[in-house]
Amino acid sequence: MLLHNAIRKAAPAGYVRLNATDPSTQRDVPQFCKFLEHELVDSSVDDASGVYTFLIKKQMS
Repeated sequence: MLLHNAIRKAAPAGYVRLNATDPSTQRDVPQFCKFLEHELVDSSVDDASGVYTFLIKKQMS
């Protein structure tokens, strides 16, 4: 829900960076992007801290 609000507030073609600690985000964020036609530009995990980072580009419209 927080991601949906952040995307809604972002400018068209703007970027949102998401940092999460929940492993299920590795599945949920790509599906969210695919379903709403946003671009998942990058994703990574820091094994030491367990933080998952996603860079999402909002669709144009």
